[in-house]
Amino acid sequence: MKKIIACFLPAIAGCIGVAFSQTVNILYSKAQPQAAYAARMLTKSLSKKGTPVKDTKAAFVIKLAVDSTKLGKEGYSIANDGKRITVTGGDERGMIYGSLSIAEDLGNGVELKNIKAASEKPNLPFRAIKYDLPWDTYRRSASLDQHVETCKDLKYWEAFLDMMAENRFNSLTLWNLHPYTYMIKAKNFPEASPFSDAELKEWQTLFHGIFRLAKERAIETYIFPFNIFVSPAFAKAHNVATDNPAHDYFFGKGDTSEIIKRYTRESVTQLLQEYPEITGMGLTHGEYMGGMIPKEREEWMSETIIEGMRLANRKLKLVHRIPLSANTGSGGSTSIETERLTRKVIEAEGNLEFIDGPIWADLKFNWSHAHSTPKLVKVHGGKMYDALFNPVPEQYKITWTARNEDFFCLRWGVPEFVREHIARNTPAYVGGYFLGSETYIPAKDYFTKTGMKVNWKYAFERQWLFYKIWGRLLYNPATPDEKFKAEFTRRYGKQADNLLQASALAGKTPLRLGSAFDFTWDFMLYSEGFMALDPKVKRVEYISVERLTKQPATDPDYVSVADYVKAISSGVSFERNKITPPVLAQMLEQDCNKALDLVKSIQTAGNNSLMYEVADIKAWANLGLHFAEKLKGAVALQTYKVKGGANNKQKAVEHLQNALRYWDVVIAITRPIYNDMPLVHYSEENGKPWRENDHLRFHWEKIRPDVVKDIEFANGVTGIARQSVE
Repeated sequence: MKKIIACFLPAIAGCIGVAFSQTVNILYSKAQPQAAYAARMLTKSLSKKGTPVKDTKAAFVIKLAVDSTKLGKEGYSIANDGKRITVTGGDERGMIYGSLSIAEDLGNGVELKNIKAASEKPNLPFRAIKYDLPWDTYRRSASLDQHVETCKDLKYWEAFLDMMAENRFNSLTLWNLHPYTYMIKAKNFPEASPFSDAELKEWQTLFHGIFRLAKERAIETYIFPFNIFVSPAFAKAHNVATDNPAHDYFFGKGDTSEIIKRYTRESVTQLLQEYPEITGMGLTHGEYMGGMIPKEREEWMSETIIEGMRLANRKLKLVHRIPLSANTGSGGSTSIETERLTRKVIEAEGNLEFIDGPIWADLKFNWSHAHSTPKLVKVHGGKMYDALFNPVPEQYKITWTARNEDFFCLRWGVPEFVREHIARNTPAYVGGYFLGSETYIPAKDYFTKTGMKVNWKYAFERQWLFYKIWGRLLYNPATPDEKFKAEFTRRYGKQADNLLQASALAGKTPLRLGSAFDFTWDFMLYSEGFMALDPKVKRVEYISVERLTKQPATDPDYVSVADYVKAISSGVSFERNKITPPVLAQMLEQDCNKALDLVKSIQTAGNNSLMYEVADIKAWANLGLHFAEKLKGAVALQTYKVKGGANNKQKAVEHLQNALRYWDVVIAITRPIYNDMPLVHYSEENGKPWRENDHLRFHWEKIRPDVVKDIEFANGVTGIARQSVE
């Protein structure tokens, strides 16, 4: 027994020694909320490792500091001598990022003494989330309304803002048609408020809470109103804006009466005075400004929102969205004259003493579908000229809104795409990106089947890789894939080592569809469902083989099915860099089959969270294989139409039957684990008012009859040259 005890004593002493050596003291300024937040995140990570944090003397010290003389804004450095780590930020935000870097290493199993010296600085100064609030929304749909209660809970915002800080997003922009009545009771227009004092107090507590949480995380906040809208109560009281009192639509002739100008101007001023936490405002041109030429729109903004900002009597930042059109409607194309006028206006705003520059001048990257090609093909309205950045401006920086209206349910993450996107589109005159949607709100998880035990609560947590890749690469494009791979390993263990590679391969499916299938606004493409707006019937539908054949490509290097068949039928060859339908089909097959091979041996039994990750990769891969077969079927069918030949028709039918088989695999994967989902894209079904379509739901199984119709269509097609050939 004495020998046994003697053997155990060194081990016990060793354990005691290890525990003592891991005791940590975090030194920081208690009066600084950002430092307190950074210390809290470090304490949380250390606690998960069983390492106690004490305010008294400890064996290991972590010191948090700010030194703007040595580091630039948002930059940080980490120094480690084995007993003391010093995190220095160029500002409070940089200090937070350095602390979160250590927390990440701890989560990945690195011991404090082994944390390496490191430093980072931002590549782009503006990295924002575009967040459309679910009340008084830009669009109307049950898909958006369902998020109200989640978004009224500060616990949700705490989690969302934690995600933003972790992924280096530095700005939260909040959008809805008319924000003022949710945040203030206008002193001179109390009749505009639809709320009792108690109800308004709840809204104000919510917004003050959001802004407080953002400030703790050094995240800037912007309010984006949609210009001329007023509250229904105000419209009724003053008999104005009578054509759209319930905000059921967002286009139309705006009411520019003096009382609306005064109400808007005073509301802006009061809002900014009652919420000193707000960083700035955003200007949106177009919605409810029908009948106004660009000059009139700019003048209205100047007389109301800009003047209201001036009267708030404090420094404010400004986002000036580039006008959507040069004509009197809400859509249409931009023009060189509009760009010149916009530049002149923004440069004048940049000289205003209350504007904290640079101004962010925003454009939509590839309209509503940035997840297509990384090449800038179009902006909202179509063509873009160079008047906004030639010569390079001094008072403002261009920002890109990278809209995602393409996938909400299936997880996505392709680091290579985001890196190329940033590398191609960030010359000196570009200051950053917005990332977000208008047809999706990342709040309530309405996808996951009830009863599934998973490691997330909110919708954005399901798409953790999407936010991590975009945010970290916008901050530092040199961030290696190992960072993202390590997160998979931390969550699911060593068997998840291949998930990043598989995700990057399968996740090319929606990008390639967006590159091959030309689009404009939100509903023109929903890649996740292989759906698009059919202008003939004014309905979002499954992309039929006929539609796929005729649709031109987005990316100039892609060749449409119709153009390809026409060329080869005429004996014309393509340049080697051109992606023809056969080449695209081969790319899809190669990547999707490899993705499936990478995940085939992963065991998900007993781990629903891992099961969902693997299932989504399999779903994207099978959608990609469906797309490949559909392309081959479309080429064969179009060849049959042009040249005839029974063999061509038979091949088309066989490829489309294969496409159906892959679609059935997608159904088999998704039916047991995903609900039928409300979809904003259905809100204008057959041109009916949105309320009449709120019962419509999306699931891949519901679309199967339309996939079958492709086969029926191919069987019924008559080739132009068939008579002579056969």
